Amino acid sequence: MRLPEGWAARLLRWQSRHGRQDLPWQGTRDPYRVWLSEIMLQQTQVVTVRDYYARFLQRFPDVRALAAAGLDDVLGLWSGLGYYSRARNLHACAVQVVALHDGEFPRTAAQLQALPGIGPSTAAAIASICYGERVAILDGNVKRVLTRVLGYGADLAQGANERALWQLATELLPQRDLHNTMPRYTQGVMDLGATVCLPRKPACTACPAAGFCVALLENRPEHYPVKTRKLKRTAQSLWLLWAHTRDGAVWLRRRPTPGVWAGLYCLELYDSDAGLRASVPAAYRERLEDLQVFTHVLTHKDLHLHPVRVQLPARIRLSEAGGWIPAADWPALGLPAPVRKLLRS
Repeated sequence: MRLPEGWAARLLRWQSRHGRQDLPWQGTRDPYRVWLSEIMLQQTQVVTVRDYYARFLQRFPDVRALAAAGLDDVLGLWSGLGYYSRARNLHACAVQVVALHDGEFPRTAAQLQALPGIGPSTAAAIASICYGERVAILDGNVKRVLTRVLGYGADLAQGANERALWQLATELLPQRDLHNTMPRYTQGVMDLGATVCLPRKPACTACPAAGFCVALLENRPEHYPVKTRKLKRTAQSLWLLWAHTRDGAVWLRRRPTPGVWAGLYCLELYDSDAGLRASVPAAYRERLEDLQVFTHVLTHKDLHLHPVRVQLPARIRLSEAGGWIPAADWPALGLPAPVRKLLRS
């Protein structure tokens, strides 16, 4: 496959003139801040990440502060951002950086990948932006950009084809002045995928690759990237017992790992209405109040949630693992977004 000449130089010029310049994690080579932004941006829109990023830095200004925090504090601050394994890995990674590296992030992508929650693309982003290492990222946006520019039509559902694309991505990287060019190149290819080379109706006339993009010349940019394997969506119904006391304490328990909302504090969950009602002492079952059913959408699953509310005396225990959390305390815990919304309603 013939690689386009001058691609890196064109992308660098485009990024300096048209790329995103106002993101709060730009303009820094602090690996802690770059790493934090990269983890938060996985599967999450920039507009959502901005506020969480600012709150995290205010609470945990450096990796030592994050490592010293309790996991519950981290999950509480992460609550609502979703994909909670990222928060657990974030904390575990911070602990390792402090314990094994004296609070300094490793300087190469290969070393960074040894840390919890840091995959090849995230490692490359940190190493290229912070240290100028000549390594390529290959997240979803970058795959779209490069497969279109190169006309790379191999099925990315096959690992060998994705590895081949990664090799091509590496060959396209800048060759000189890496300390200055690699951070801008990495940011540029991410910006291009996020603002111009969109999944639907890409703004091809504004693209620095418009003169040689194979997908544009073929007049079928939306054909790329090719990935045949699609995850099947599923659905699940769950019943939530919203038990509270007269003074506003809420019964919560930490969810087991693995499983839905693993590691988070949650209302008691049941697979059936009958199971929920059987868990409540008989003397209080008539007080159960069925609330409106609603759907919470996960990446590959729709959760149909059936909340049921009841006021109970604080002396009653609903399970061995749970407990009554005072009204002043539960908002700071790591809660699934739909549970937090329900409790605030």
